[in-house]
Amino acid sequence: HVPQGPVCTNLGLKPGQRLTVKGKIAPNAKSFVMNLGKDATLLGLHFNPRFDAHGDVNTIVCNTKKVEEWGAEHRETTFPFQKGGTVEITFGVNQNDVTVHLPGHQFTFPNRLNLSVFDYFDTQGDFTLQSLSWE
Repeated sequence: HVPQGPVCTNLGLKPGQRLTVKGKIAPNAKSFVMNLGKDATLLGLHFNPRFDAHGDVNTIVCNTKKVEEWGAEHRETTFPFQKGGTVEITFGVNQNDVTVHLPGHQFTFPNRLNLSVFDYFDTQGDFTLQSLSWE
C-alpha cells in the first residue's frame, strides 16, 4: 500500500502560474509520486521519481492518466534526489506543457489532455509534504 499524502483540489492553476512543492524524502525511499491534473481521474502529469521501483533505478517516470487509461511513459535520467534529503520542485504551467524545475535540471512534459486549468494535486509514496505554494 502506497502512503497517501495531502490532496489539494480547486488549485485553479492556469498557464503562466506555478506550483512549488517542498518536502522530505524518506530515508529508505523506493519511490514517490506527485500528481497534477483536473481531478483524481484526469491526471495531466503523473510525476514519479523511482529510486528502485518497477525495475527502474534512479529514474523519473512521467505519464498522463485518463480515468483508468495510462499514456506513454516519459523517462528522465537526471535524478537530483537523495534518500533522506529535502527537495523543492516547481511545476510551471504553460499553454501546451508543464515545465518541471528540479535542483539543477528542468524538463517539459506535454499537456496531452489539453487541460486549461490544473485544479488537483496530490502526493503519494516515500515523501512528506512540508509546504505548497502557488503564484
